[in-house]
Amino acid sequence: MSMLLSSSSARLLVRSPFLQFFGIISPLHTRASPSRSDDFVSSFDKFLCMDPLPATQFNNLLFDLRRMKPSVIEFNKLLSAFVRMNRFQTAISLSENMDYLRITPNIYSCNILINCFCNLDSVGFGFSVLGRIFKSGFQPDIVTFTSLIDGLCKEGKIDDAVILFNKLSAMSYKPNVFTYNVIVNGLCKVGKVHMAKCLIEKMAKRGCEPNLVVYNTIIDGLCKHNLVTQSFDLFKKIKSRGILPDVVTYSSLIHCLCYSSKWKEVAFLVNEMLDSNVVLNIVTYSILIDQLCKEGMVMKSECIFGIMIHRGLEPNVITYNSLIDGYGLHRQMHRVEKVFYMMRRKGCKPNIYTYNILINWYCKRKMIDFAEHLIDEMLREGLFPNVYTCTSFIHGLCLVKGPWVALDFSKKLGARGYLLNNVTYSILLHGFCQQGCLDVALSLFHEMQVHNLKPNIVTYNILIDGMCKAGRLKDAKELLSRLSIDGLQPNVYTFNILIGGLIKGGRLDEAHSVFKKMEENGCLPDRCCYNVMIGGFLWHNDLSRAKELIHEMRDKGLWGVGSTLALAVDTNLVLKLL
Repeated sequence: MSMLLSSSSARLLVRSPFLQFFGIISPLHTRASPSRSDDFVSSFDKFLCMDPLPATQFNNLLFDLRRMKPSVIEFNKLLSAFVRMNRFQTAISLSENMDYLRITPNIYSCNILINCFCNLDSVGFGFSVLGRIFKSGFQPDIVTFTSLIDGLCKEGKIDDAVILFNKLSAMSYKPNVFTYNVIVNGLCKVGKVHMAKCLIEKMAKRGCEPNLVVYNTIIDGLCKHNLVTQSFDLFKKIKSRGILPDVVTYSSLIHCLCYSSKWKEVAFLVNEMLDSNVVLNIVTYSILIDQLCKEGMVMKSECIFGIMIHRGLEPNVITYNSLIDGYGLHRQMHRVEKVFYMMRRKGCKPNIYTYNILINWYCKRKMIDFAEHLIDEMLREGLFPNVYTCTSFIHGLCLVKGPWVALDFSKKLGARGYLLNNVTYSILLHGFCQQGCLDVALSLFHEMQVHNLKPNIVTYNILIDGMCKAGRLKDAKELLSRLSIDGLQPNVYTFNILIGGLIKGGRLDEAHSVFKKMEENGCLPDRCCYNVMIGGFLWHNDLSRAKELIHEMRDKGLWGVGSTLALAVDTNLVLKLL
């Protein structure tokens, strides 16, 4: 027990991500001189640089440690060095050999071990170490419990994390700002932002003043749930308390505003950042580029990209992915290839998302050979296609080589253990419905349900459309009646499909009846729906009902460019009706 350190020193020792985030990297105050401790850790640099550490080298490390007979404090510093490099498994393996090394663990050794298990999503083992702490006669500290709460949050066991947090006071432990940040972050990630807000309001009352990191976590949680007003209210509140927002605060708010397409507010916030001497970082620039690309403003995103480079910031894989996706959206495949080439030339390694974006756009442009080449390149780079990769490729095969080839490919994937999802099945269903192979489509529809995949409204719309086009209106209506069984509601596209099918089948009154029932089902007819119905009346020379719907459409503000004028059998006739 004489070798036990103070609780504050333990906080400096345990190197979990949430502590690293706060920049706590100060050296320990140990019995050994700082120079000796530093020399001790640096003497193992060759092992620290090896990732992974081969078995033979690990044995050499153990041999060197046994020969050097380090103190527990020096050993803990070595463990911390491995943890800082996210080498959690190596740190665990070293801890398991403490008996062989004739080193008696202390509470800080145990805290490091718990932290490692929690970072590897093995919080159960972390609690086993807690049991060993009690059996050894050590007293766990707030770092011990903070690590365990963090581990529970990472595994999605937020209710258990809250229970443990609430028990701390009863056990005479006082949560610190790190503990609060861990539980607040966990709550925000599962959408319990209001509970997190209530918690920080109690912090000050309990003698623990929230810092900027805690507030940033709450603001980010509010932003991710698109609670713009609440996030800005909290933003103003922290400024009124004299807490200066940093680039993390501004980036969260900018992301929220970009997502809501509030570009004037984005510009105002960026100007405020610059006025406050808060420098935009790679995350902020990547957010702007990504959202501008998604909104089709690729030229503006190019300008932002240029400014970022000019200011000495190297784009990361997320930035490049956003640009590639933006150019793909505008069908500028030559620019897609140019950015992909630039990315690799600059030493930025493409990830699975990069390849998925590229494969998706090549397949949509029917450039299936290019997509196949990229899949081969992925495999050479050690990246394995996921369900998104396979779905994009199946879509490309449907477009270029037909649904039978795509189905054959999907069966080969299934044999290799790949599980198809709703999107994949919907693509195949659409391919077969387009070719009039409804029996094959229905067989795939039943196969989905066998594999416990619940069809969504898109799947149903594809099948109903296929049946209507094939003249199987009775089957289409029966399928529509099944929606409620799967807990689904028909949308405006479902009604458009059915109304169009009934009109083509000469069942005008039935189509009108379905049209009138739309509002009763909580689905308001859109411009397209009116166009289909009015076009049907005009085609069957039912001018009075066509005129009635045209006036109704105009009263609802749905009349305009691209309305029934473009679909009408006789434009002059429509003008007379108006």
